[in-house]
Amino acid sequence: MIRIATRLILMAALLVVTGGCGGPAAVTPASVPPLRWGGDAEGGAPFVEADPANPARVRGFDVEIATMIAQGVGREPQFVQVAWASIEQSLARGDFTIGMSGLEDRPALHARFAVSLPYYEFREVLAVRAADSARVRTLADLRGRRVATLGATMAWEMLLAARTSHGVLPVSYDDDVHPYSDLVSGRVDAVLLDHVLAERSLRRIGGFVIQPVPLARGHYVAVLAAGDSALRDSVNTTLRARMRDGSLERVFRSWNVWDTQQAEFQQKVLRDSMPGRDTTAAPTATTAQATRTSASIATYLPSLLRAAVITLVLSVLAMALAIAIGIGVAAGRVYGSRSVRLLLTAYVELIRGTPVLLQLFVLYYGLSDAVRLPAFAAAVIGLGLNYAAYESEIYRAALEAIPTLQLEAARTLGLSEFQILRLVRGPQALRLALAPMTNDFVALLKDSSLVSVITVVELTKQTAIYATNAGSWAIPGALCAIVYLAMSLPLSRMARRLEHRWKLS
Repeated sequence: MIRIATRLILMAALLVVTGGCGGPAAVTPASVPPLRWGGDAEGGAPFVEADPANPARVRGFDVEIATMIAQGVGREPQFVQVAWASIEQSLARGDFTIGMSGLEDRPALHARFAVSLPYYEFREVLAVRAADSARVRTLADLRGRRVATLGATMAWEMLLAARTSHGVLPVSYDDDVHPYSDLVSGRVDAVLLDHVLAERSLRRIGGFVIQPVPLARGHYVAVLAAGDSALRDSVNTTLRARMRDGSLERVFRSWNVWDTQQAEFQQKVLRDSMPGRDTTAAPTATTAQATRTSASIATYLPSLLRAAVITLVLSVLAMALAIAIGIGVAAGRVYGSRSVRLLLTAYVELIRGTPVLLQLFVLYYGLSDAVRLPAFAAAVIGLGLNYAAYESEIYRAALEAIPTLQLEAARTLGLSEFQILRLVRGPQALRLALAPMTNDFVALLKDSSLVSVITVVELTKQTAIYATNAGSWAIPGALCAIVYLAMSLPLSRMARRLEHRWKLS
């Protein structure tokens, strides 16, 4: 019997291996996981941007390169939205496999990640107002002047060094749009950034001059987790193949970022990585500039409404958590022992004394080695714990506002402390706390915009992406304000009606 059972098991195993048809099993597309890659659509074209014709999709040369890489490794690409400044941290915690969104090659990346070969060479260029173009050509000409750039970039490091050597005043921005608008308006005296970003802003707003001589050169790369060196090698193989057959050139030409220097750079990459191979001749075809479809309200409104639903659900869940924890903390501080009161007071002061943004970063990134919370869950927990501290103070104050004579009368009647809380103290405290609770919920609705730093695309983040495509915050900002008001005003009205009813009763 044992021998028969063994034969049956071996036959079953053979059927599984061969697919039951006498040949090797074909891997179905459904069995292959997608290649998740992270980028920031708020950064805009030509890197990654929401498609104005369909905001649920993204486009840009990094999008097309990510698609080439996914096809090269036999997988489907899947985009993950993440703030540009958080791409490396999100990659480290495993939110996606590859990070790509105009990421600059620098030594710190190689120390932490598996880095692809460079696929584009950018130039750090200085942008100044036309009146200053003749006398301001380098950082040495900007002593005592304000120079803007993106934080955590090669340009920022250059400005920090120039502050010591040339006396410039670096100004850090979170995006690449406002530096140039502030340059035109006179708030800063120059902008140092990639030529791709400078030329994009020049086409959008104009009013400044890009100095032709670059101050430095850098490269865009893709980053993978340190343990994904085998996948990194496959990515490099795909990038070399696309350089060799001209696919990368066609992508860069379609986004109007190709020039003869890129041709020389690609040839150098191919020579360095595959010595002895023939390089592709430098192209001479004319450039076909990609046309930008205007970002209309009709195309973006569905995305804004979906983001509004995320904001509302997130806020409701976080407020429910805050109320539950807040009631427990307030009760502990009123009825608990001295040690319990001290512990709960320390929690309240710690939460109220530190920024909610810092708490979200610690919860999502700082604890990722021990607990890897999904982004939405981390957002709910982070906001809930933060607002629980404020809610507890409201409930504690309301409980202590009930006259002592009422409590003594209830004890005289033989009621227990729990019965007094449930029948006498609690209902009256709820009426006193209702208005502050409503204010807190409206504030939480607005503070939910902070969760975009941990990859949750809520209303404000979607609005920022829309504004980047539209090139203006006027219409997107107005739409965002209307949606926020549409969510908060009914709640305030409902609370006022409830207060009025309780007052009459």
